[in-house]
Amino acid sequence: MLIVHVHVHVKPESVAEFRQVTIENARSSVQEPGIARFDVIQQQDDATRFLLIEVYRSPEASAAHKETAHYLKWRDAVAGMMAEPRQSVKYRAVFPEFQEW
Repeated sequence: MLIVHVHVHVKPESVAEFRQVTIENARSSVQEPGIARFDVIQQQDDATRFLLIEVYRSPEASAAHKETAHYLKWRDAVAGMMAEPRQSVKYRAVFPEFQEW
C-alpha cells in the first residue's frame, strides 16, 4: 500500500473552482480499482490550503492513476490556480497492517 499526501496552496480567487474540479477528480479516482481511498481536505483556518490523501493498493496503481483522463484534466485545470507548487509526500502503512479495504 502506498499513501500519498499532496499539500496544495491555492490562490484565494481560485478556491471555489479548485474545490469543484478536485472533487470531480476525486469522484472519478475512487472508481479506479487500484485506489483504496481518495480524500480531499480543506484546512479549517486557511481556506486556500488543501490536503489530498491518496491511498493506493500498489505503487503501480499510483502510476496508472497519473495516466487517466480525469487526472490529466485535473492537472491541467488546476495548474494556474496554485499559489505555489504542490508538494507530495509518500508514506507506507504501519498500522493497521495492509488489508483489503
